[in-house]
Amino acid sequence: MKLFTNTVYAVVHAIDEIFNQNRYADKVIEKTLKSNPKWGARDRGFIAESVYDMVRWWRLINFLSPSKDNYQLFGTYWLLQGRTLPDWKEFKGLDSDTIHRKYERLNNRAVIQSIPDWLDEMGAELLGDKWEEEINTLNQQAEVVLRVNTLKITREQLMNRLAGEEIESYAPKGYKDALVLAKRQNVFKNAAFKEGLFEVQDASSQLVSAALDVEPGMRVIDACAGAGGKSLHLAALMQNKGRILSMDTEGWKLQNTKIRARRNGISIIEPRVIEGNKTIKRLSESADRLLLDVPCSGLGVLKRNPDTKWKLTPESITKVQGIQEEILQNYSSMVKKGGIMVYATCSILPSENQHQVEKFLASEKGKEFELLEDQKVLAQESGFDGFYIAKLKRKEA
Repeated sequence: MKLFTNTVYAVVHAIDEIFNQNRYADKVIEKTLKSNPKWGARDRGFIAESVYDMVRWWRLINFLSPSKDNYQLFGTYWLLQGRTLPDWKEFKGLDSDTIHRKYERLNNRAVIQSIPDWLDEMGAELLGDKWEEEINTLNQQAEVVLRVNTLKITREQLMNRLAGEEIESYAPKGYKDALVLAKRQNVFKNAAFKEGLFEVQDASSQLVSAALDVEPGMRVIDACAGAGGKSLHLAALMQNKGRILSMDTEGWKLQNTKIRARRNGISIIEPRVIEGNKTIKRLSESADRLLLDVPCSGLGVLKRNPDTKWKLTPESITKVQGIQEEILQNYSSMVKKGGIMVYATCSILPSENQHQVEKFLASEKGKEFELLEDQKVLAQESGFDGFYIAKLKRKEA
């Protein structure tokens, strides 16, 4: 593959913004791609994939590179893929054999898997012998997964329509609304997306709304809704009948919910900002179903958000665990007696998952609930994102 100066510069500049200006990779890539409308699909794909790959393997690349210069780091990454470099002055001094020999001598798992030492130690402690394969799986590129909007189309119909546009996909077993694309591509410009026939949502994430066992006509609260992806799924499962309160403490996160709902042909979602404990108290025992898709470390979604591992610290994980505990204690009051509550994270750490549920059930408020079942979804077993889903019922009396 031939390298071009303008696209390599775009990659190098994006890397500088992510690591030296502490910006989020997805936002930087989005801005970079918008900066030159003349780039075609191939150029855009090269930039996005190269940036994400460099972020994913940042520690390893830095270890193998003879210099911390961003061009040298890019060149090291490029040679590591088994490719050749052009004779540019920026790549002077880089030697493929030297880099590969250094890589072959490596025996440090944290460097090989390109993660901080503390994360390797924490993962090994909490996941034991499953950790190495899990982090190896999470370092692979995520597939593009669609969730079919069953209010407008069936999975088979969407698969056939996409196939007619030479977009091949397959239906994974155990995920009734999911389609996985055979080849990565930008589907947001596709007419079927604009018509609201699908959303992009990982297959593991689709298990969360399904776990609530919603029915048409129910009153449902999605209390940590963010941009409303799971609220949209719930509305489809409810056949757009009933009411969904799509809530979050950050109003800006809810801004796109109405737009997405309109595109999906959904009318039962009401976005509402949580302004404090009064908002929660006013909704006491009002929900047939309550979804708590709580803030978490995000370690289960490293495939699609590789910069997470460079922004996390042990302290930030401890802090988010406190938030999780607080949400369980305060928000659980919104579900009716006899109703169902789902606690979910996109983390693989037991300290954010089953340990939190155990702690809640042992508390005074938790005594009103019983655990019906939980799912510990590891990426190495599912092939998709890592998730945790606990289904709890509030006792009748």
